[in-house]
Amino acid sequence: MIGMLTISKFARVTVTVAVVFGLSVFALGQTAPATATPDAPSAAAVAAAKFTGTKVGTLAVEQAIGSCNEGLRDLEALSKKFEPKQNELKTLNDELDSLKKQLSAQQDKLNEDARGKLVKQIETKQKNFDRVAEDAKEDFQNQAGEIENKILVKMGPVIQKYVADNGYGLLIDTSQPWPRGPVIVAGPAIDITQQIVDAYNVQSGVPAPVAAPKPAKPATAKPAAPSSATPK
Repeated sequence: MIGMLTISKFARVTVTVAVVFGLSVFALGQTAPATATPDAPSAAAVAAAKFTGTKVGTLAVEQAIGSCNEGLRDLEALSKKFEPKQNELKTLNDELDSLKKQLSAQQDKLNEDARGKLVKQIETKQKNFDRVAEDAKEDFQNQAGEIENKILVKMGPVIQKYVADNGYGLLIDTSQPWPRGPVIVAGPAIDITQQIVDAYNVQSGVPAPVAAPKPAKPATAKPAAPSSATPK
């Protein structure tokens, strides 16, 4: 129950992915501005001209958002922000478990009145825990969604440029595995997720998070080599 604040798989950005990709990345349905002259190409024509390649690629959009340097940085900061709430939930959960164990161990020894009071106390604490946990989960997901959507909007043009520059005519989002997603199987040879992440990291200028140093292994003394000298 306590793990409910763990960063999710970004399911909440699915609708935004469809909207942003439909309008910003591929932009094939855009109409020409009202002031365009008859000789000026429409935005749709320009967009279509960019995507004349024949290659097919896959991109796990949600994974790209979460694994780019900016996503790692901002989502990690959000997790740290929620650590006090996580600790509060752990305390409430521990209190609830303690009361449940008490009831299980003593229910045969308690009279009806004492047992009823303990059951009521457990029910009250359970409702309070559920309310606090649900509020925290909703707040966390809302803030994480804001971070992810912000990155997605900026990542769209990077995806567009990569697709146009590398001859892709079709790019499929594989964020959701089948059957939730439309793709049954896709080989790694056509996946460009890491390429998009690398390109976005260059554009954003956000450095890679510093990995926590690994604890040093204790030094082990080597046994002394036996003497080769012959005794006199």
